[in-house]
Amino acid sequence: MALKHSTMMPLGTRIPDFRLPDVVSGQMVSPDHFLVKQCVLVMFICKHCPYVVHVKEELARLGKDYESKEVGIVAICSNDATRYPDDAPEQLRTMAKQLAFTFPVCYDESQQTAKDFAAACTPDFFLFDQDRKLVYRGQLDESRPGNNWPVTGKDVRMALDAVLSERPVSSDQKPSAGCSIKWKPGNEPTFA
Repeated sequence: MALKHSTMMPLGTRIPDFRLPDVVSGQMVSPDHFLVKQCVLVMFICKHCPYVVHVKEELARLGKDYESKEVGIVAICSNDATRYPDDAPEQLRTMAKQLAFTFPVCYDESQQTAKDFAAACTPDFFLFDQDRKLVYRGQLDESRPGNNWPVTGKDVRMALDAVLSERPVSSDQKPSAGCSIKWKPGNEPTFA
């Protein structure tokens, strides 16, 4: 399990445009899907990565805890499903239903969305404010498989709560760590 870290997209970056199918509903999801929300949390995840497996219950809790607040949440899987069939849309659908995710889980077949976000690992988190500018990127919290730290979502939750309270998000942000995005052969971006 080779460890990969976030690229840490520059704060202030505007949310990249995307249009991806939700594996559960089949509906297309884009940033416009969240126009009425105060902020948008984009999470790059997959089903097979041990780092995502380690935090999947917290991802479900995040969705439930912020469902009634002005937060739009979307999960995106960009992994090559041919070489990693556990990350295929059908498997993602099963995971979303088992965990009762309250947010769309989209599949980025072309991997262009992951490239546009400079997403490097799973999980990888990006929070955009009301102006759709990046205010947080990095880790969910300090827990990793095997380090015995509790999974709390502390870092992402603090950023979400700051935006919802119209306070600045701390610039002390740590990269996420996990498995690399599983790029299709020949499709690896320069930052990978």
